[in-house]
Amino acid sequence: MKFFIDTASLKDIQDAQDLGVLDGVTTNPSLMAKEGIGGEENVKKHYKAICEIVDGDVSAEVISTDFEGIIKEGEELVKIDDQIVVKVPMIKDGIKAIKYFSERGIRTNCTLVFSAGQALLAAKAGATYVSPFIGRLDDISTDGLQLIQDIREIYDNYGYTTEILAASVRHPMHILECAKIGADVMTGPLSAILALLKHPLTDIGLAKFLEDHAKVNA
Repeated sequence: MKFFIDTASLKDIQDAQDLGVLDGVTTNPSLMAKEGIGGEENVKKHYKAICEIVDGDVSAEVISTDFEGIIKEGEELVKIDDQIVVKVPMIKDGIKAIKYFSERGIRTNCTLVFSAGQALLAAKAGATYVSPFIGRLDDISTDGLQLIQDIREIYDNYGYTTEILAASVRHPMHILECAKIGADVMTGPLSAILALLKHPLTDIGLAKFLEDHAKVNA
């Protein structure tokens, strides 16, 4: 499974890259705003800075919700770097835009997916990635992991090549369950990735090794 980090923080992206497990980055307007990045040119520069840190795909989201606007923004975004994937919302004009982009070799990430039906439409339109938001579904007492499983079954049934990008990942168990179900990619905060490192028996074992080493070499 690929590991993406969901942030616009250059520090967190660099930390994840230094860990040696990072495959890509996802962002959105809210994450950009959190970093105080505003203005079209500043946003483009920030995307370029992200691309210079990572080797993999970087999802850059359009703001427009009409077909012409999405196309215009998407075509500008892909000029930033070859790593850019155009992030398009799951709406009628978004699906039309994904079809337009796919026919022209422009990679896309269909975002804000909350049902298997939406994921099916995205795959038929030729999306490179589909992003089901499992954390947000959990927030309303709906099983986000079941959605990943349903999409996996549908895609496998018909051989769709669209990659399932589990989004809105909140904690390490989300990552592990998505890996077991067969999500192609997960995207989440650095904290969720780092949490996979932790186990109390590892800490206890290391402390014992160091203690014994210190006794012998005293």
